[in-house]
Amino acid sequence: MAKTRLVHYINQFYAGIGGEEFAGQEPIKLDKLPPISVQLQNSLGEEAEIVATIVCGDSYFNENLEAASEKVLSLIQAEKPDMVIAGPAFNAGRYGMACGTVCNLLVEKGITAITAMYDENPGVDVFKKNIYIVRTSNSAAGMRKAIPAIAKFAKKLIAKEEIGLPADEGYIARGIRVNMFAKERGSKRAVDMLVAKLKGEAFTTEYPMPNFDRVAPNPAVKDISKAKIAIVTSGGIVPKGNPDRIESSSAQRYGKYNISGFDNLTDKDHETAHGGYDPVYANQDPDRVVPVDALRALEKEGKIGKLHDFFYSTVGNGTSVMNAKKFAAEIAKDLLDNQVDAVILTST
Repeated sequence: MAKTRLVHYINQFYAGIGGEEFAGQEPIKLDKLPPISVQLQNSLGEEAEIVATIVCGDSYFNENLEAASEKVLSLIQAEKPDMVIAGPAFNAGRYGMACGTVCNLLVEKGITAITAMYDENPGVDVFKKNIYIVRTSNSAAGMRKAIPAIAKFAKKLIAKEEIGLPADEGYIARGIRVNMFAKERGSKRAVDMLVAKLKGEAFTTEYPMPNFDRVAPNPAVKDISKAKIAIVTSGGIVPKGNPDRIESSSAQRYGKYNISGFDNLTDKDHETAHGGYDPVYANQDPDRVVPVDALRALEKEGKIGKLHDFFYSTVGNGTSVMNAKKFAAEIAKDLLDNQVDAVILTST
């Protein structure tokens, strides 16, 4: 029996080309398999052979979506693969979007394609209904577990075995409801779960509900003409050179920057560190994301009391909810300490 022909799609970092400074790498086929593809091959064993590794920089793919998709698909299809594996992308937002896009396009063309990501990767929400996404940890620290998990799932597809429930197979739930037969009728299962819950025992719901944070709105500002206003942004605006080295995606930090001496922000003194949107217009005029110019005008007109001397900035691209909550708590404390009355939140 012939081995399954498999193509591996990865970004510039895992290809060993370089980090963010090489994120503009155009799509290429590598001359030999990089270490990550070798690891995947070892986990696949005799069932499949990785015949090629295709690479594209995260920024290039997302900033040139149509051209990049066409070129990547052309390179992949030239290898006549039976299956394609993309990633794993973990929680890297641009990488996840690229992996999801590639797999989705291949599936539409009848080629089996899977990827792997962390639950909070933006690629999950966009593509989970159309493709299988194997669950991974938040970062590449989980690579040792991610590669075998991807290989195990791929081998199941190769063997044309029935794919079971997400919890059993290790992929992210796709939101697809199917009919199934159970040994006991629904009323008994429901009562059994209720009894277990009342006893404080473990049980697994058959219909998990999404868990959304609910934040009660604060009362309206009583007199905006006397209020101190602050700006908080996830649009990544930072002083020129990004002194705090805020990551372009999956941010691990935020910055607090003094604007007491600025009536507006320009391309000479500020820029965006964000890697999830086209930075051209934000770099041309950072006020488009952090509206210092407009707020200074309102301040001079007496329509607001004062613009806070600092603004707070991070990158929302792929940033985990856990980190976002941590940033919010620290920023909120600082705002309260500085007697800020209201905050303008901007994104992209």
